[in-house]
Amino acid sequence: MVIAGLTLALDASASVGTLAVLREGEVVVDRTVEMRGDGEEEYFPAILGALADAGAGRGDLDRIVCGAGPGSFTALRVVGAIAKGLALGLDRPLLGVPSLALIVGASEETRAAGTRWVATLDAMRGDRYAALVTVGAGGEVRSVESLGLFPAPELAARARALEARLVGPDEAVRAEPHARGLARCLPLLTGATPVDLASWEPLYGRLAEAQVKWEAAHGRPLDARRSPA
Repeated sequence: MVIAGLTLALDASASVGTLAVLREGEVVVDRTVEMRGDGEEEYFPAILGALADAGAGRGDLDRIVCGAGPGSFTALRVVGAIAKGLALGLDRPLLGVPSLALIVGASEETRAAGTRWVATLDAMRGDRYAALVTVGAGGEVRSVESLGLFPAPELAARARALEARLVGPDEAVRAEPHARGLARCLPLLTGATPVDLASWEPLYGRLAEAQVKWEAAHGRPLDARRSPA
């Protein structure tokens, strides 16, 4: 699939920030950025640098695509906010793509036609996020089905039952999610409509640790519209 024009792809589902600039569906520049540091914020400057290396500016973008989770709470929020700010400020469409699909899309070991993969990512507390990802005849990612949360020891049996192989940062086939994987995930955008910038946020996959502790202490669900005081 070819997607016309210039696309900025962003993701930070595994805490490390990644980004890529695609022209006509092909990656021309990509970056990896440390998100957890004591110094100045580096992700947005990396975007500007990548665009400059691609011979483009923010105004040349035709669309922005952001990893929609699940994954790291804080990093996903930061990158999601940057994606929404760019889309709003530049009046460009923002589309979401499952971050677990970017694991398969970014790995050279997953290109075999017709293969099925259970892509996983650490969800903490002994669990992993998981999704069934199917690769098409040309090595493109054709479909993604969320499997939710799984205890890590149960994933091997689940993958066998689905006639799939495990892939992820902690699996035998090791791969990290990366925004450059969008080049193989473009079929997932077929027919997709831009997100509502006022309400969209990444899917975190589970409640944040702070919210779990608050609800346990107060004996009731947290209403995010109210102060938790």
